[in-house]
Amino acid sequence: MELDNHAEDLASDLGIDKEEVKADLQNLVEYSVPIDEAKQSLRRKYGDDTGGGSAPSSKDIEEITTDDGNVTITAVVLTAGERSIRYQGDDHVIVEGRLADETGAIDYTAWEDFGLSAGDTVTAGNAGVREWDGEPELNLGESTSLSFLEESLEVPYEIGGDAQIADLQTGDRAVSVDVQIVESERRTIDGRDGETEIQSGVLGDESGRLPFTCWAPDPEIEPGASVRIENAYVREFRGVPEVNVSEFSVVSSLETEIEVGSDATTMGIGEAVATGGVYDVELVGNVIAVRDGSGLIQRCPECNRVVQKGQCRTHGSVDGEDDLRVKAILDDGTGTVTVVLDDELTEQVYGGDLEDALEQAREAMDQEVVADTIREKIVGREYSVRGHLSVDEYGANLDAETFEESAADPTVRASSFLEEVRA
Repeated sequence: MELDNHAEDLASDLGIDKEEVKADLQNLVEYSVPIDEAKQSLRRKYGDDTGGGSAPSSKDIEEITTDDGNVTITAVVLTAGERSIRYQGDDHVIVEGRLADETGAIDYTAWEDFGLSAGDTVTAGNAGVREWDGEPELNLGESTSLSFLEESLEVPYEIGGDAQIADLQTGDRAVSVDVQIVESERRTIDGRDGETEIQSGVLGDESGRLPFTCWAPDPEIEPGASVRIENAYVREFRGVPEVNVSEFSVVSSLETEIEVGSDATTMGIGEAVATGGVYDVELVGNVIAVRDGSGLIQRCPECNRVVQKGQCRTHGSVDGEDDLRVKAILDDGTGTVTVVLDDELTEQVYGGDLEDALEQAREAMDQEVVADTIREKIVGREYSVRGHLSVDEYGANLDAETFEESAADPTVRASSFLEEVRA
């Protein structure tokens, strides 16, 4: 049923103006409140608490689908963490995390203060179901009745949210990690309340590394420090998971130093691309082409974007600043990825610096001669590349940290690949 029809039904039942109801309904639905829960909320707002329907059925978590409107479940609170969001211009504190029973686990968002803590066993009646990233998620709101049970429920899940970096995924909430701060810097951004100081950088443990952003700078977060971060959440940034530390997170110093693993995860290109993004990964393959936009380029002095024919997509006509870059296509037989080399790595494969490239272009009266030189040196050779992989609608890109000619015997790799194909 369309929103307009829902609003008309509500207006008729409540005896009020349809447009007023529709505006309220639209606001709730835009913030992903399930339509049934939104309608019940408006019934209460306008003095009718009949609910307009039968009581939701009790379900095991594994039975809940995105087609459900409202359900009743009994579950254990695995994690519970506060976070501030902005809704209709106002700041709201929500609690979010994960619930589990014997059959499965599900994410939830609590819009009311129910006093949830990890380890609680609860029955949530009339919990709304919405779709989030293709999966069902529970909304615990005004229409939800929540009771705490004295008898605990045994579930096959760990309670508390402790995790290693390699296990974190986009969408995780209320997680706790013991990490070392590998890199950290303070900078000022244009936030929702104007200029805001944040911290950003890289953190890691023995399992891997990830970028982080701390929205309320903390003195415990400094390069080399080993800290425990509680109640963090993970969202996607530039195609990879990013740990977010909010004002509700707790950061404490650790007496034991956390060691950060030095090895990147080694994957086939096809496998890596299928993950949707990996922060620190090593790929091995042959460079089969060097794309246009490589070699000697110009960048916008304002935003650092590549300038095409003196035009920046954001700032229009600009005097571009010279720079070096390579965009190489790497192929291992399972997939391809565009490897992006910055100016330092480009100087290594080119065999000269920016001044050398400018001189070569002047002598040839052709800027493309620099890219041609790079093509002659790297196309057809096998390389081991380590960096950060992002995947979006435009394809897969690996921002390289290292780019080294592979020492592996190509005959051995070819034989291994053929064995996999024949298996």
